[in-house]
Amino acid sequence: MASLDLLAELIELGFTEYESKVYMALLRENPATGYHLSKQAGVPRSMVYEALGRLHARGAVLKTNDRRATLYRPLPPEVLLERYEQEHHQLMQNLRDHLTALYDAHSEGHLWAIDGREAVLSYTVQMISKAENEITLVLADAQLPAVRASLLRAEEKGLEVNALLTGEGQLNCGQTARHPPLESQLQEITNMLLVVVDGKECLVANDQVDMKATITTNPYFVLIARQFVWMELFTQRIYRRIGGDLLACLDPQDRRILEGFSPL
Repeated sequence: MASLDLLAELIELGFTEYESKVYMALLRENPATGYHLSKQAGVPRSMVYEALGRLHARGAVLKTNDRRATLYRPLPPEVLLERYEQEHHQLMQNLRDHLTALYDAHSEGHLWAIDGREAVLSYTVQMISKAENEITLVLADAQLPAVRASLLRAEEKGLEVNALLTGEGQLNCGQTARHPPLESQLQEITNMLLVVVDGKECLVANDQVDMKATITTNPYFVLIARQFVWMELFTQRIYRRIGGDLLACLDPQDRRILEGFSPL
């Protein structure tokens, strides 16, 4: 990784620009004096000792008083980063506990909007991970990598997973069926993401350039979304038992749609 990238990431971690430059210079050559670090890091002498003082205060740099000058060496990166990781984990846990205690959720049935592919898929994974009994989905190929692991974990915990796939991907989880391509085009669901958990909450999104989703706990919308998938799975189970003579009795378009069913 380039030095500028490392510098930017240390700054994102909470270091100042001068602190980042001094710490990186110490990694390359240590022990070192402040005077030497000023030249190596390109930090003014008037600022290098201030940066070293802050780094020492946060435990990122160690120092010793030599007979002739104060010497510095860096805390090893693996030790420094592990400490930051533990502190960050503890911070996230504290925030999770205290913010959750403040949150008063209401099932008022409004329709809520969420924008951005990463945000939508993250919310989807959270819905799946919090499900207790049943997960019902419509998935396109583009969403499978993001949700596959969480669906497999849900199935391992004994949850019922019912999925309708609109692409060519495989899920190998729960009761899964592939939506006929012709019908997917007619219904304009080739890019749809639909998730219903426990018959209580529903997310519907269109996975295109600017992914947007609608989320609701409205029982009527949730029921309709769940029934859409349930009826499709039911229809496919029935189709597998229909013979060619019955198919021949259907209208041509209906027959083409049914013949588009393909076993997974």
